[in-house]
Amino acid sequence: MVTARLAAQPVTLDLGGQTVKTWAYGDTAPGPLLRVDAGDVLRVDVANQLPDATSVHWHGLALRNDMDGVPGLTQDPIAAGETFQYEFTAPHPGTYFYHPHSGVQLDRGLYGVLVVDDPQEPGEYDAEWIVVLDDWVDGTGRTPDQVLSDLQRAGGDDSMGGMHDMGGMGMEGMDHGSMGSMGGMEAMRSPLLGGAGDITYPYYLLNGRTAADPATLSAKPGQRVRIRFVNAGSDTAFRVAVGGHRMTVTHSDGFPVVPVPTDALLIGMGERFDATVTFGDGVFALVASAEGKQGQALAVIRTGAGRPPTADVKVRELSGKVLLGTALSAVESARLDRRSADRTHDLVLGGTMAPYRWTINGKTFPDTDPLRLIQGERVRLRFVNQSMMFHPMHVHGHTFALRGGGARKDTVIVRPMATLDVDLEADNPGQWATHCHNIYHAETGMMTTLSYQAQE
Repeated sequence: MVTARLAAQPVTLDLGGQTVKTWAYGDTAPGPLLRVDAGDVLRVDVANQLPDATSVHWHGLALRNDMDGVPGLTQDPIAAGETFQYEFTAPHPGTYFYHPHSGVQLDRGLYGVLVVDDPQEPGEYDAEWIVVLDDWVDGTGRTPDQVLSDLQRAGGDDSMGGMHDMGGMGMEGMDHGSMGSMGGMEAMRSPLLGGAGDITYPYYLLNGRTAADPATLSAKPGQRVRIRFVNAGSDTAFRVAVGGHRMTVTHSDGFPVVPVPTDALLIGMGERFDATVTFGDGVFALVASAEGKQGQALAVIRTGAGRPPTADVKVRELSGKVLLGTALSAVESARLDRRSADRTHDLVLGGTMAPYRWTINGKTFPDTDPLRLIQGERVRLRFVNQSMMFHPMHVHGHTFALRGGGARKDTVIVRPMATLDVDLEADNPGQWATHCHNIYHAETGMMTTLSYQAQE
């Protein structure tokens, strides 16, 4: 058994030239790295020293339902001043993370990485780096709760002329950014993702540091490094590249994929990817560009002598081949057995800026209709995006397979006006949240449940 303690508490953090008051686990963001072997039992005492109730969700893990950390669905919230003990078996190797499932608390400093190691894995790399990406607003004059309130207030008068009846289709030319920032007219558009977010962030972080004072990652020339990427952001996808190098993507959301070399990798909120890079001699930039927005996060990679890159460094790889998780294929050992679906559920994704409201099948949580399934079934989820924004859809308690031999994942980008089918094995009974991992979309309705029921 591996034991740990997390204290969720108010803290003052130095992000690198910018000091902010926020909430975090302990006194750092990201919080403590938790590491176990597959099959280990992890016991974590979570002490809530915040002024509000909280929770911890173990993102991507197919654990038992009562440990999933969703207040009102799998547990009571952890009240201020109280402690809750999570205890579960970590079933699958991979890169995971933990964060609250309470309001928009994720958009503070409340997140950390959980690595589940495979003792049988050969490794085949010389060093390992964990890279956590985040979009940051808390303590800069606004809190995430104020951002949410601004979005709801700006859209509350339905001043956009009935756009709410169009499933979001009328939003293509809108400025998604101005409503979140309450100032400026930054058009958040991406050629890959369409509408790329609702919120203008003043900072983008890599391992808790701004580009003005970045983290340094060290290796030796010729070493092969495994990089575990986690997007802990709330409203931002990141396009990631390493200056002067290509990366080879080896895992997605914990599961191995057929390795694919690429110049750049697009990571949606809640997604995790592992990649390997063999480094030359010198100093290089690891850049995480906020997709469709203005700004980037940065790390300095140092394998030898050289001047560090500037905060606004541009690397040509960002405009090269860009890989999305939907283009990956599972290795044979990670594929689901071939069988037809016993049940199919459509999840029609819609939303509007006025009113600020995001829906599944035309309804907002908790009024969404639960998606019924029975243990042992093969279930197909058909994500039908009828909005002009991308949605990283996350399923709790399960991994799914992208149809046609695609990657095994638990979070996947569904692009605007696109339909994406995924299959899962109904092998983990309980009531499981399924939602968009844009935390502002989830909090204003884009969530439902996979609801196991008894055999008819």
